[in-house]
Amino acid sequence: MALFIQMNIHSAIGVAASPARSTTRHLRSDLDLTTEEVLSTLQLTAHIKRVPRKYSHKLAGRYLALLFEKPSLRTRMTFELAIKQLGGDSVFTEFNGSRIGDREPIQDVARNLDRWVNGIVVRTYRQATVEELARWSAVPVINALSDRYHPCQALADLFTLQERFGALNGLQLAFVGDGNNVAHSLMLGAARLGVDMRLATPPGFEPDAGIVATAQELAAASGGSVRLVADPVECVFQAHAVYTDVWASMGQEKEARQRRKLFARYQVTARLMAAARLEAVFMHCLPAHRGEEVTEEVMESTASVVFDQAENRLHLQKALLLLMLG
Repeated sequence: MALFIQMNIHSAIGVAASPARSTTRHLRSDLDLTTEEVLSTLQLTAHIKRVPRKYSHKLAGRYLALLFEKPSLRTRMTFELAIKQLGGDSVFTEFNGSRIGDREPIQDVARNLDRWVNGIVVRTYRQATVEELARWSAVPVINALSDRYHPCQALADLFTLQERFGALNGLQLAFVGDGNNVAHSLMLGAARLGVDMRLATPPGFEPDAGIVATAQELAAASGGSVRLVADPVECVFQAHAVYTDVWASMGQEKEARQRRKLFARYQVTARLMAAARLEAVFMHCLPAHRGEEVTEEVMESTASVVFDQAENRLHLQKALLLLMLG
């Protein structure tokens, strides 16, 4: 009898220490969605934007936990509004300089939250935090930004391009600046949808080589392309869209002065935009540092679609929530 009890105790401990069910859907990176799911999400986003009332009760009784290590305007507002406008609600937790997992293990955080909510949205400094939450959570974990990926932003950007030009296949997208998380997600999304994407970064600030290789494989299958170039003018030549981001992201403030010197020739100016197509648009995920990565003139020009991008975060995230929580 003692042996039987001991075996059952060990069995119970083993169950409690096991990660969450492998069938749970997560959005840890852009590659967690199939190409078909990306296309259907963009299609659903367009319908939600046209007739939002049709979806106003689709997630009634569903709740999101928003875990933010980094401050945010667009990401927080659009996720909170998205779940509320779909009939659900959210609870926001800001970590104020600390990290998820500092106070208690991430595996415990995940298994508390999945008893209370239907989904977890995380904005964090480390991709490993997203992965660990997803490993232990029995409800979907959505990456709202990490140091490696920004899938929600990239999907909204692709929707904005589709909205402006009618189709994505064959478009030329130029990214100028830091090869960061936004560049990574844009590459992976654009490559799957037949977009020709070029990136120009200062030496030493190229995107991750492994992600570039994956994007190039995806592009080869879709008829698109991904190419790194050194010269920003070559990068934007005849592009349909010119994209940039801040030169120093949150957590890189100590590098800001040095980066301003290294990135100076990668500033998006009216002169650089003139190398793109006449109908080219300017894109930025925001917040923008006017006078650094982009001039005031370009930000306020008729070519700028930055506020369309910001608006479309709301519609796109509604579509994502319906896909993952509905």
